[in-house]
Amino acid sequence: MVRRTKEEAQETRAQIIEAAERAFYRRGVARTTLADIAQLAGVTRGAIYWHFNNKAELVQALLDMLHETHDHLARASESEDEVDPLGCMRKLLLQVCRELVMDARTRRINEILHYKCEFTDDMCEIRQQRQHAVLDCHRGMIAAMNNAMRRGQLPADLDPEQAAVVLFAYVDGLLGSWLLLPESFDLLGDAEKWVDAGLDMLRLSPALRKR
Repeated sequence: MVRRTKEEAQETRAQIIEAAERAFYRRGVARTTLADIAQLAGVTRGAIYWHFNNKAELVQALLDMLHETHDHLARASESEDEVDPLGCMRKLLLQVCRELVMDARTRRINEILHYKCEFTDDMCEIRQQRQHAVLDCHRGMIAAMNNAMRRGQLPADLDPEQAAVVLFAYVDGLLGSWLLLPESFDLLGDAEKWVDAGLDMLRLSPALRKR
């Protein structure tokens, strides 16, 4: 009985997350209420509060779903024991591009985060949440680049802090542009070209060297 109750709670949580995804995608995060999500999920607002304190936690749950499939590559690139950290970073970026095109849920969640997650006054917690996520991403990139520098895969005088900012902006802009105008370029077919262009900046740009 206890196990069944736990399974039911997990199923309800999954229903709520799925309903939040649909509601955020249709109306945007700011214009969606917990009552809207409860109605779509077929649960009470009390059931939502049992699992989530607010919309910010629901947005975080969607973000966590994106990270689940990438964690092993991210950890590998950040590990000092990894013999090919740059290769792991490349595989990770290719996976991000390909999943965005091939997986409908990944595409919807990314579109919510890019274009339907408004940072209005009552959404300060979500803004802080996104800031922390970006900072975590930057820290991971810096660790991976330092590993690649130690392995001789990137120039020894690369400035990893600046390079992380540039690479994040490049990838985020690439994905955001495709979400807005998917017909404007072939993100899937040319994924290797787009990813390698970003990594070439790290290898070749004089502006990213330590002074």
